Amino acid sequence: MATINGMRAHGSPLVIGHRGASGYRPEHTRQAYELAFQLGADFVEPDIVATKDGVLVLRHENEISGTTDVANRPEFAARRTTKEVDGVPVTGWFTEDFTWAELSTLRCRERLGGLRQASASFDGQYPIMRLTHLFDLVDSLAETTDRELGVVAEIKHASYFESIGLPLDELFADELQQVGWQSEPSRLIIESFEKTVLRKVRERGIRGNRIYLIEAGGAAFDLVARDGADAASYADEIGELGLYGLATRQGLDAIEGISVDKSLLLDAGSESGTSDLVDRAHTVGLAVFTWTLRPENRFLSAPFRTEGGKADFGHWQHEFRTIMASGVDGVFADHPDLALVVRDAAA
Repeated sequence: MATINGMRAHGSPLVIGHRGASGYRPEHTRQAYELAFQLGADFVEPDIVATKDGVLVLRHENEISGTTDVANRPEFAARRTTKEVDGVPVTGWFTEDFTWAELSTLRCRERLGGLRQASASFDGQYPIMRLTHLFDLVDSLAETTDRELGVVAEIKHASYFESIGLPLDELFADELQQVGWQSEPSRLIIESFEKTVLRKVRERGIRGNRIYLIEAGGAAFDLVARDGADAASYADEIGELGLYGLATRQGLDAIEGISVDKSLLLDAGSESGTSDLVDRAHTVGLAVFTWTLRPENRFLSAPFRTEGGKADFGHWQHEFRTIMASGVDGVFADHPDLALVVRDAAA
């Protein structure tokens, strides 16, 4: 395992409840986060976006038509609009067009209702959470266990939000200081697809481990906004020279690891079934996380699918085991209990 504050106190790899236990309850709800820890997750991962009045809330995206009942609320019908977010046109309802008081009246829905009918049966029951409520919940649950519970906070669309006058680094730092989490390096990991915001958060005195998210293709939006067609691609950044460059960043620019799409770890053509990315990253001192472990055929890579439907569980244990055997330091899982079954069986 690569060196990263707090991780050695947990099993290897770290099991992170992806948006809570999002395989069982609508994602980013209090019930999903509570269940994730009850099932044994070491950390949970919230996605963070902002409201019009600068409150940080937990949603997969700032466009919320797929994760709330906003489309069925006639009082908000006129707020449906089209925006360009990170260079992509998106149509729907956006958190930044609502105050927290307005968003708190909405109810959450299962984003993958066609696949996860059990979770969808809870549609309309739970309100949206704000970030400070999650930290309060983790503190409360930590008092009932001898396990150290933590948060992997993903800051979403930082360049976009800054462009509309909602700097997420500032809002994030302010809210962490409100709840006393500004100096929690063993319990707090901060991640983003944009390195710029990771630096800005550190400039504001937040002492969490920083993880750079890596897509399977394309390039980071902050780099594209700065460098245009000359922006380094994600593929470049995890190549031999790119990884060394990430690992040798100093001071406020330093990061502790990367978090990659699982397709970048899996390699059916190799004897182990995995690529050499984890080994290369560890060699230069970077931890490696991966996302997202899910048991349904729809999300498993081709060698691990069965002949059932998209919602049916495939050979998930085989895929999870292959990924964990790569030496990866942390895995994001929608069903944290299933990831723990595989992790603990290999211990």
